[in-house]
Amino acid sequence: MKIIVSDTSVLIDLERADLWAATLQLAHDFVVPDLLYEQELEEYGGAELIQLGLRIEFLTGDEVAASHAIRRERLGLSAVDAAALSLAEARPWMLLSGDGLMRDAAVARAVQCHGTLWVFDEIERAAVLAPPALGICLQRLHDHPRCRLPSAQVNQRLARYDGAS
Repeated sequence: MKIIVSDTSVLIDLERADLWAATLQLAHDFVVPDLLYEQELEEYGGAELIQLGLRIEFLTGDEVAASHAIRRERLGLSAVDAAALSLAEARPWMLLSGDGLMRDAAVARAVQCHGTLWVFDEIERAAVLAPPALGICLQRLHDHPRCRLPSAQVNQRLARYDGAS
């Protein structure tokens, strides 16, 4: 079982795809730093996510200091993103992020990092949802005007999900 620190962008993608419940059924523990929860999730479905199994992790003093250092190094990162990266690096847990700057920072710090499509692959591998249902979720997300997933990779998965029905 992996412990996975999520940023907000992936949680938003999963909400748009209606996959919060399926994601939190995976054999992984999904966590967010307390700052991220308080500033971005508490009023945006946070209680539902907690009920489904999302955990809030409180950063130690050293982890807070590390998050400040990360922000000084990567000026484009928000405080909540830096907190998530600091948590993943310190413990060491996997990071889940859809933000390019965040992923670059994770790679630079040797933190394992994946994105939204990795979650789709995990749901498929674990057979939490049947491929046709997963295809509907992915299409819903891909059709959203703010979707930034790479179309080629989305289309590969959609074809695979369609071929499995």
